[in-house]
Amino acid sequence: MAEALLSLHGIRVRYDEPTVLEVDSLAVYPGEVLAVMGPNGAGKSTLLRLMGLLQQPTQGKIYFHDREVSPTDGLSIRRRMASVFQEPLLLNASVYDNAALGLKLRGLDGRTIEQRINPWLTRLGIEHLASRQARSLSGGEAQRTSLVRALALDPELLLLDEPFSPLDPPTREGLLLDLERILRETGITTVFVTHDRDEAFMLGDRVAVLIAGKIHQVGAAAEVFLRPVNEAVAHFVGIDTKLSGVVETVNEGWAQVRFNGGCVEVCGDFQAGEHLLLCLRPEDITLGAPGEDFESSARIRLIAKLVKIIPWGAHYRAELACGDNRLVALITRPSRALPSRAGMRR
Repeated sequence: MAEALLSLHGIRVRYDEPTVLEVDSLAVYPGEVLAVMGPNGAGKSTLLRLMGLLQQPTQGKIYFHDREVSPTDGLSIRRRMASVFQEPLLLNASVYDNAALGLKLRGLDGRTIEQRINPWLTRLGIEHLASRQARSLSGGEAQRTSLVRALALDPELLLLDEPFSPLDPPTREGLLLDLERILRETGITTVFVTHDRDEAFMLGDRVAVLIAGKIHQVGAAAEVFLRPVNEAVAHFVGIDTKLSGVVETVNEGWAQVRFNGGCVEVCGDFQAGEHLLLCLRPEDITLGAPGEDFESSARIRLIAKLVKIIPWGAHYRAELACGDNRLVALITRPSRALPSRAGMRR
């Protein structure tokens, strides 16, 4: 594996005794987008401040290009990073002057600053606002200005602390799409902190799940969203259906699992007698009438009673009962008319 750009080892952060952050090991590799996802109060912003060398850990070490960061070289390394925060930090000046601030502080001349700033103003769609005063900007325009200021610095590491959370949905979606394109085209190494799993899945090459100050899982986005390591991660990444079962038999990589309400076959390396938690994502569940012939090779089929359907954005959320278990499925609007009992498959 490539040398880490930034890595943390044995990190502990305490405030008046309680430990608010515990990270045994975490690395960010060149060219990747690491999405750090967790609920409010999980310690995400504290973690980002440590990565940005804006806060010292109570114990532990931080490395940049495999060299331990010391208090004496922290400032010089911080100059190789750029941050964008949840609330845009803008001066009472024009968009151009705010975007150019970092470069001015580094002593670049006006011509060089213009050559660095203008392409990013255009790329983020705010070149027409260059002379506008920052106080007259909308939330999305202000955050785009903050991104221009950060990207113009040509940072080795870009740190984003929930930059989209205050924005309305259309503005947020437009900025997300623009940022996703920019990060893919430029390959800027990025740490993106969010509590929104859709943002994490969209932007992250890898995802780290931080809950109650501890990192529970780090891996490829698809791996984390489809194969959570524990119930806490499963709940946070949106898996509402969790069935507790016991492996009865194993045959050629397929395990027969018995749970209270039925029996299913799952693929995996399991042992007879092993206890499992079967996690089914709501969008992976299909509903159909009793006796309906599904044209599928799916090996998980259950009989469940439809309990409730409620609107859920562009879908409907269906809640079902299977024995003592509660199951949740997302269904499309054309599937709205359903019988009171349904065969369910994954």
